[in-house]
Amino acid sequence: MLGGAGLFLLPIKDKTNEVQPKELMTALFDQTRYISTDEIAERLINEDPSLFLIDVRMADYYYEFSLPGAANIPLEEILSPDFAEYLEQEFMDIVFYSTGDIFAEQAWMMASRAGYENLYIMKGGLNEWFATIIQPQKPADTEPEEAFALYAFREGASQYFGGGGLIEAETDNLQPVVVKRKKKEAVVEGGC
Repeated sequence: MLGGAGLFLLPIKDKTNEVQPKELMTALFDQTRYISTDEIAERLINEDPSLFLIDVRMADYYYEFSLPGAANIPLEEILSPDFAEYLEQEFMDIVFYSTGDIFAEQAWMMASRAGYENLYIMKGGLNEWFATIIQPQKPADTEPEEAFALYAFREGASQYFGGGGLIEAETDNLQPVVVKRKKKEAVVEGGC
């Protein structure tokens, strides 16, 4: 498993809230860390205030396309002290996403190991988002009624998010959320 190998590359820090590798390996088999694109779409449409999306791709890709309201913290910066306040959201569901699952999975592992909580991964990333939400596929006539209900939701979500060529998204007034580093405070020299 590629994700498990990444555990050995994490820096060793003296933190009391840090999750031990054995616990993290157990959590890797728990599929509840994944949130489907359908649930993300529903929560975005309903303006769920407990949802906090973090795009872990590089800023160039983030500016090309990102989900509404998502912050951009590149994977390499995810544990930077400058971004700690974004991961310390006690009452928020922090959802990492990337193009697929790999980078989001790595961000989840690093943040989980560092002791952050309420962390999730958007299953399938933006590839799955485009396949299910932006360009949903009509189910076969033999599919159960639930498949048609899901398709109806996805078609509506596609229109809401500007997919399917039905609605042209307004991009003039969109302001992407880019997390910026804080300036380091000067250290006071001298003794007590």
